[in-house]
This record gives sequence, structure tokens and C-alpha cells, in this order.
Amino acid sequence: MDAVPRRVPVRQQSRHREAPRADGDRPPDDEVAFWAPIEEVHWDGTPVREDVAPQRRAPARARRQASRTSALPDPLPGLTALVLLSLVAAFFAWVSAGPFWLAVGHARDGTVVIDHCTGGGLTQRCRGIFTADDGRFLAHGVRISGVPAGGSAPGTALPARMTGPDGGTAYADTGPGRHLRWLPGLLAVLGCTAGIVRWTGSARMPGRRHRRWSVAAALAGPALITLGFLAAAW
Repeated sequence: MDAVPRRVPVRQQSRHREAPRADGDRPPDDEVAFWAPIEEVHWDGTPVREDVAPQRRAPARARRQASRTSALPDPLPGLTALVLLSLVAAFFAWVSAGPFWLAVGHARDGTVVIDHCTGGGLTQRCRGIFTADDGRFLAHGVRISGVPAGGSAPGTALPARMTGPDGGTAYADTGPGRHLRWLPGLLAVLGCTAGIVRWTGSARMPGRRHRRWSVAAALAGPALITLGFLAAAW
């Protein structure tokens, strides 16, 4: 261990060469090299340089969030999607409002008499006269939904229900089929709501507070439309 050197000479090279001495003498040893600890040099005498730590890339989630917040949405496609999806949501909310109230129990039982029917199968349209069982109202020319096959002859009486005297449709279907008239429609409204949030760029607004308000506004539009049709069909 005593034979291992503790220090080694390291030669320092200046940027500018010194002019040769006139007298031809060599510079002193302290001007040519200095002795550095052996831990600070390699085996060949070159100094050990500290390795620069490589820059770590940001996580993929942070990069996606940064790109999502930095890209501002184009207003024209967003406005187009907003108008179209709002109209589609309004249609499904309108056709689902009456069956929803019937499914939850808000209905007037009665009897509907078929006046006439046109078409057949899925394109069949029937109208008739609805009479409430309690005799409170009589509705003429109402649409009849759920007419069974073979029971569309004029003058046929069917048990049916209506939401009230202002309702325009008498529903003659019973059982689990009555839930199929409102559940797909409301699911379509939820799909339109998700489409509005996606295509209007509400989730890509810069700033957390602005994103929350824009997403809340996108959700509130179809919700208010649905509540309005439910209130009208009460």
C-alpha cells in the first residue's frame, strides 16, 4: 500500500502559448504541473470530470396534459357540433319525456278507441279517442302507441294510459316494453352530452378553472333541455 502514489502530476495547458524564453531556461516545476490527489485523475493523468446527469423526460401523462392544455380548440367545428348535438338531444328528450313519466307511475288510466290506422309494422300510425277511467277528461285524435298486431281495426278498444289531458299520445303497451321507450332515448341524450364536451373542446381549455366552467356549461345544456321537455310532458 505504501508503494501506491498518493498524488500524480497534472499538466496545465494554457490557452496562449508563452513566448520562448530568451535565455533558453525551462520554467520552474510549479509552473509546469501541479500534484493532484489520485482520486481526481484517471490512470493516464487526465482529470476526472463530473458527469452531467441526463435530463429526464417528463412523464407521458404530463406531456399529454401539457399538449391538451396548450392546443386551443377551433371555434367553428365546436359551434357546429354544439348546434347539431343539441338538436339531436332535444329530439330524444322530447320522445322520451312522456314514456318516462308513464314508467315512474305518473299516468291516467283509461280506454282508447281506434279511429283509423295507416301503414303497417314499424311504420304503422294509429289515432283514436281516449277516455279516462275517472271521467275527468276526453281526448280526441290522440296518437296511439303500442297497438298489438291484428288489433288495429277501427273501433277496437284498448286499455291505455296518458300523462294527462294535455298529452298527445296514448300508450297501449304494458310490461317491460314500456321502459324501452324512454331508456334508449335518455341514453342517447347522455351520448350527445359527451359528444358536446368532446367536440367543443371544453376539456381542453387552458386553466383548471376555465375547464371546469366550460365542461359544466356543456353538461348543463342537454340537462336543461331534458328537464324542459319533462316539465312540458308532466
